[in-house]
Amino acid sequence: MKTVAHHSTHTGLDRAIWTALTTRQAHLGQGDALARRYHADVAPFAALSTETPAAYAALQRLLQPHEHVALLSLEPLCGIASLRIENVGTIHQMVATRPVAETPDDADVIRLTSADSPDMLDLAQRTKPGPFGPRTHEMGHYIGFRDRGRLIAMAGERMSIEGYVEISAVCVDDAWRGKGLAGRLINILRTEIAQRGETPFLHVFSHNTTAIRLYECLGFEARRVFVLSRTGHADTSGTHHA
Repeated sequence: MKTVAHHSTHTGLDRAIWTALTTRQAHLGQGDALARRYHADVAPFAALSTETPAAYAALQRLLQPHEHVALLSLEPLCGIASLRIENVGTIHQMVATRPVAETPDDADVIRLTSADSPDMLDLAQRTKPGPFGPRTHEMGHYIGFRDRGRLIAMAGERMSIEGYVEISAVCVDDAWRGKGLAGRLINILRTEIAQRGETPFLHVFSHNTTAIRLYECLGFEARRVFVLSRTGHADTSGTHHA
């Protein structure tokens, strides 16, 4: 998968988690100038200001003894002895490089709110689009489709930085796959994000070739490859210090 030049100089995209947590989405997380994380019920992501022992130590102080968070980095992380770091895989960051060809069909789309959170969690648990918690919907706008009251598809906005909004949690009930619902939801979100003067982007596992092909057909191009790491206390029997 190639890395494209378009948008490649936007350093905020290289550090999307840190940028979001120190700007638009600071209210959804916690931390300091060295390390920050989203609240556990919002998203399992964290970031370091720089890869230094002091920053790793600050991140460790944000974690409960048996808790884990995920980090994105351009290179594998080294860490410190008191943190266990596991390389989960590689992630492609993709950016929308062409507009939606026509006005998307949103006649039967519904706007999802906190009242829909139980159904959103249920759909996410069944379809496994990626991390989704009780407050993930607070990160941005979420939309979906229902059939006879049952939520059968959804997609929404996750990380948000100046000029860019991430599309995430794209999932469809198994019985409704192959009907173009995911593409419709993505195009609706893309159109709305563009109308706000911003550019959509997303993250996808490099091995998920089916999703990558869909996103390419919808106008996204690969921008950069990241390493996804999972980290937590090396000694899970230790005591957490606030």
